[in-house]
Amino acid sequence: MKALVQTVDGVFSVDAEEETVLGLDPHARLAPPEPVELPLPRVVVAAASGSTVVAVVASRPPLVVSHDAGRTWQQVGGGLPAGRAVAISADDPDLVLYGARNRLYVSRDGGRFWSALAPELPEIAAVAWDDG
Repeated sequence: MKALVQTVDGVFSVDAEEETVLGLDPHARLAPPEPVELPLPRVVVAAASGSTVVAVVASRPPLVVSHDAGRTWQQVGGGLPAGRAVAISADDPDLVLYGARNRLYVSRDGGRFWSALAPELPEIAAVAWDDG
């Protein structure tokens, strides 16, 4: 699984399984995420795939997740730092990528448990899964 990470230096490709940086394109930019309208306070950014919606919020914990298209919400990510970006895999809605200031976190179970990836990156602006 490959993550794409837009930073102040360009777009990095990161192998999320091997936890290695594959490359940098200093001229690339990620496409803006599809806007997700949410009736929640303090939303920084959100992503949706099917009935799964994940929102980065300006509070503790920094994430809320809905598995029923926004009807109910659950706070997740209690140990995570403040976030800036989130992406959900189009192929697997349990696969979530979260970007904090300069570190990536991955959840493989829809947001219950998170693991930090080893690479430390320049300031993160956006993230995406390379599902192609």
